[in-house]
Amino acid sequence: MGWLIFIIGVIGWHIGLYGMFKKAGLPGWKAFIPIYNTWCIVNVCGLRRIWFWLQFIPVAGQVITVWIAIMFSMHFGRFSFADHFAVVFLPFIYFPYLGFSKKVHWGGHQVLRQYKKSPAREWADAAVFAIVAATIIRTFIFEAYTIPSESMEKTLLVNDFLFVNKMSYGPRIPITPLSFPFVHNIMPFSETIPSYVKWLQLPYKRFPGFSQIKRNDVVVFNVPVGDTIINEADYGTHQLYYDVLREVYNGDRAALQADHHNILVHPMDKTDNYIKRCTGIPGDNIQVINGKLFINNQPAYIPPASQTDYVVETNGAPFPEGFARRQLGIDTTKPDQKEFLRQADNIYTMNLTPGEAETIKKQPNFISIREMPLNEGDVFPFDLNNFPWTPDNYGPVHIPQKGEIVTLAPANIALYRRLITTYEGNTLVEQNGKYIINGKETNTYKIKYNYYWMMGDNRHRSQDSRFWGFVPETNIVGRASLIWFSWNNGPALEQAF
Repeated sequence: MGWLIFIIGVIGWHIGLYGMFKKAGLPGWKAFIPIYNTWCIVNVCGLRRIWFWLQFIPVAGQVITVWIAIMFSMHFGRFSFADHFAVVFLPFIYFPYLGFSKKVHWGGHQVLRQYKKSPAREWADAAVFAIVAATIIRTFIFEAYTIPSESMEKTLLVNDFLFVNKMSYGPRIPITPLSFPFVHNIMPFSETIPSYVKWLQLPYKRFPGFSQIKRNDVVVFNVPVGDTIINEADYGTHQLYYDVLREVYNGDRAALQADHHNILVHPMDKTDNYIKRCTGIPGDNIQVINGKLFINNQPAYIPPASQTDYVVETNGAPFPEGFARRQLGIDTTKPDQKEFLRQADNIYTMNLTPGEAETIKKQPNFISIREMPLNEGDVFPFDLNNFPWTPDNYGPVHIPQKGEIVTLAPANIALYRRLITTYEGNTLVEQNGKYIINGKETNTYKIKYNYYWMMGDNRHRSQDSRFWGFVPETNIVGRASLIWFSWNNGPALEQAF
C-alpha cells in the first residue's frame, strides 16, 4: 500500500511539473528528468545555483527541494499558507492543478517582486524555519535526553539532563523519516497515538563519525527489544512484551492477544532510548563471575561512581543521625527510598559505590559487608539447558562482529535466532536440527552488522544486555557527552564525561 501511494505521488508530481514547465516557457519533457528538473526550476526562478547542489545533503536536502518547489509555485502567484501547505503535503494533486488550470498563470519575477508578506506570515515563516533547523540539529548533531531510571546511578542520576552527541559515531539517516517534530514515538497528550507513519521506511545508513564506539563509552541507543511493547501502565519498557510473553503466556502469542492487551509495534529507530555503558565491542568475550565483569578474561573497568547492592552487618547500634544523607547521599525520608533499608536490628541492605562501601567499613558499629548476589531471573538467551546462567554468573558469551561466520547448532541457535531474523531481516525456519535461511538450507551464517554489549553501572538494578542480548549498530543513537542540568541537591550544571 505504501509503495502504491508513493508511485501515485511521483506520477502526479511529474505530470503537474510538465504543465507548470509549459506555462513557464520551458520544454515540458524536461519535467520528467529527475534532478535535472530542479536545475531547470532553479534557473527559471533566478535562484542561486548553490541551492541546487545543497539538495544532495541527506534529509536537509529534502527540505531544500521542498523550498525550491515552493519558490516555483510563488512565481505562479501562489503565496498563501494553504498554497504552500499543498505544495508540501499534496504536490501530486496541487501541481497538476497549477499546471493545467486555466485560472493559474506564470507570473515570473514581476509577480514575486510585487508580493509583500504580512506580519503574521513573517512569524509563520520564521516558526517553520526554526522547526526545520531544530529538527536537522536534533537528527544529525545532538539531542537532549533525560535519564529515566537508576541503572546508571551514581554515574548518572534519575532526571539528569544531558546532551547526546550524534556526530561521535556518525549520525543515522532517519529510518522512519515522516514523524511529528521533536517527538520520539508517542504524540503529546496521548498514550496510544504514534508520532510517525510507517509506510515510508528507509534502509539503515550512517554517516562516518569522529570515532568508533569504545569500551566504557556511555552510549544512548534504541533498546532492541522495544520493537513490540504492551502500551499500558506498568508495561512498556518497564515490563517488556517479550518477558511477559515468555513468563506469563509461555510463548503463546494468541493467548496474550486474547487478553486484549494494547500491543504497539515500533520501527527500530522509534523504540525507547536507553543509556548504558558499552562494556563489550564486536569480537569481545564477556563473562560475569560472582558479580565481577571480565572482558576477554581480564577484569573490566569499574567506574568510580558505579553501584551494587551490599548486605551490611552492624553490632546493633544505629548509624548516626543523618549519616546516610551526609556520607552516602541517600535521602532515607523519601517514601520510595530503597537504597538504605534496615532488614533487622543489625542487618541493612544498601546500594553503594566502592568508595561508599569503604566509608561504611570505617563506622564504629560496623561488623561486616558483602555483596548481595543476584542469581535469580531469566537472562538472555533464555535457554537454561544450554546456557544455565544468572545475572551475577553469566557467560562467557562472544559478541558478534560484521563479517564473522558462525556455525549454527541446537546448542547455540538461541544466541543468534533474533539476530538473524529481527536485527538483520532474514527468514529462519528450524526443522529437525536443520536451518533454512531465506529459503536455503545452511548450518552457517555471516554476520551483517557489528554488535555491542551494554550494561548499567548500577549492576543489580539495570535492565541491560544480560536480559535482552546484543545491541546492533543500527540501534546506536550517539555518545552521552555532557550533563547540562541536574536536580541532585538542587539545580546544577555538571561537567562533560
